[in-house]
Amino acid sequence: MTSLALAPPSSRYAGLDGLRAVAVALVLVYHLFPPALLPGGFVGVDVFFVISGFLITSLLLREHESTGRIRLGAFWVRRARRLLPAMALVVTVCSSIAWLIGGDVLLRLGEQVLGAATFSYNWVSISGDVGYFGSGAPELFRNFWSLAVEEQFYVLWPLVLPLFLLLPRGAVRAACAVGLAAASAAWMAGLVSAGGDVTRAYFGTDTHSFGILLGVALAFLLDGLLRPRHEVAAAPLPAVTPPPGWTIVLPSSLRTAPATRASWIESKAARTVTGWLGIVSLAGIAVCASLPAGDDAATFPGALLAASVFTALAIVAGVWPGSWFGPALDVRPLKWVGDRSYGIYLWHWPLLVLATAALPASGTTAPMWIGLGVLAVTLVAAEASFRFVETPVRRLGFLASLRRLRDLVRAGSRGRLRAIGVVAAGVLVLGGTSAAIAAAPTESSGESAVAAGQAALDEANRRPTSTATPTPTATAASETPAPVVADPSPTGKPLTTKPSPVPQPTPVVGGEISAVGDSVMLASVPALFERLPGIQVDAEVSRSTWAGPGILEGLAARGELRRYVVVALGTNGPVDQDALARMAEIAGSDRHLILVNAYAPRDWIPGVNADLAAFAKSHPGVVVADWSAAISSRTDLLAGDSIHPDAGGATVFAEMVARSVDAVERERAQDQYERELRLYERLTHRPLPIAQ
Repeated sequence: MTSLALAPPSSRYAGLDGLRAVAVALVLVYHLFPPALLPGGFVGVDVFFVISGFLITSLLLREHESTGRIRLGAFWVRRARRLLPAMALVVTVCSSIAWLIGGDVLLRLGEQVLGAATFSYNWVSISGDVGYFGSGAPELFRNFWSLAVEEQFYVLWPLVLPLFLLLPRGAVRAACAVGLAAASAAWMAGLVSAGGDVTRAYFGTDTHSFGILLGVALAFLLDGLLRPRHEVAAAPLPAVTPPPGWTIVLPSSLRTAPATRASWIESKAARTVTGWLGIVSLAGIAVCASLPAGDDAATFPGALLAASVFTALAIVAGVWPGSWFGPALDVRPLKWVGDRSYGIYLWHWPLLVLATAALPASGTTAPMWIGLGVLAVTLVAAEASFRFVETPVRRLGFLASLRRLRDLVRAGSRGRLRAIGVVAAGVLVLGGTSAAIAAAPTESSGESAVAAGQAALDEANRRPTSTATPTPTATAASETPAPVVADPSPTGKPLTTKPSPVPQPTPVVGGEISAVGDSVMLASVPALFERLPGIQVDAEVSRSTWAGPGILEGLAARGELRRYVVVALGTNGPVDQDALARMAEIAGSDRHLILVNAYAPRDWIPGVNADLAAFAKSHPGVVVADWSAAISSRTDLLAGDSIHPDAGGATVFAEMVARSVDAVERERAQDQYERELRLYERLTHRPLPIAQ
């Protein structure tokens, strides 16, 4: 005799689709549009984490209560049906498009596909030392890291859940889950506070599981509060006539007549409280998404944990029996987005990377039209994937879907053409993916440019007598700075001698210049050595303005700081005003400080350039070299990351530095010329016109 178990209850919970829509909207705005709109929009990922932890645990608990067991194989098959089809489609299609574009967009593609296929993308990225925030060469499938964390949870949690079920009550189980969540958050905070890699803390399954665990705790708590077996309303069982040879086996939870649910749960007061709780929770999530991200525990895990707590409260408000908040949140547009949120999340980031690679934009941030275009294509791709790939596989299964394709081939000509088209498209994208992996470069064009600069700098440093780093004593006497007007005759000529008819600047050579910079200057080293032989360069990757004062102090202490001090440290983050003031103080009045502004597709660049301009305006003797203006109309001379100059861009950088130094020298000569004229007029009473 074959048993026929009753179907499990529906897995739909009010409000969850709307919350998914909110989560994916936060991530989309953060990635596709200027980060200033939602600088903390990445907390949308944590909203997804809490929903996943709650939903999966609730489904497993309901299955256990209905059947007395958890069928692991069936659970994992359902997860595979839900996740694999869309993921495979995104990986193959986007990899094939990347192969057509070529260049940096293919970087590390083989590792990325491996990480996606094995649901270990987060750990593959960590082992490869790939940064998430502000990486110069965005990975095509970087957003898959969060899917890896969730998949690892789907694999491990059903194995661990029976241990929690040994605990006596839902509240105790929830408390244990909250304790584990607190430990995960504390581990993230410890790594970040100790100066560790933020990406390691953000990507790590161990350090970023607190949102999932809060969802788990919520499922335990609500299972005991809202759906205890002895409080589910009793109802007469339907009359079911089994087919011949079948026997109906009723779940144990339906074999006894339970009592009614407590009346206060669905009271008017409860509905009012849960409604306001939901509104406040959504506002809290929005506030977390509006906070700027920092590299400290206030953001990691502070803002992430706060968003997770607000999400848990929003879930409570949504699924509470009788609450109006859940159905209101599932309004049709949000429900549509929520149903397709998985596909939307998968498609948006690879499409953005492909668009920016194929359509290099001028400026320091991607223009709005690229974000809008990617958003439109994302919604179309997600809808097509949901309708033609995800839904059929989820309902029919993998084998049944293949049989359906076979039946199309055996059907009429139209069905045969459709099936052949599907198979041909699959073959093309699989071939494109293989070709893309084979063509993937080992390093990005930006890394190659920086490596070439580092090699040139190392070669110069291995030759102590090279003209690349001459000592200050090699500077000719005629190249020493002119004294300040304290000397009544700066040129040493008799005061009654008629000054020269025009200013006479002294040509500046590389031996008079000390240059300190980040990776942009490092990539420009070969061109700097060629344009300004003898220039002294101290450049390093990932350097910021905070490093500047210490470097200049060391050069000054060794007597190596030259007349013209060029500092290019604005690419890697906001500038520090105290550091700028200290560098100006070290340079002193007998040297000229030249601050090079920045160009990069990063949200802090406009602020950096504005701060540098304001500082130079308020500090005599400090000027700005405008790298942003020099390269903004020639972005084709930048590497694929739109930050580091290639060989041609390095020539532009070196020429920009040389012209800036020459401009400072001309201004110095003009000032000296005007002082001489004033002295001559004062002593001889003969006015002379000032040459410009």
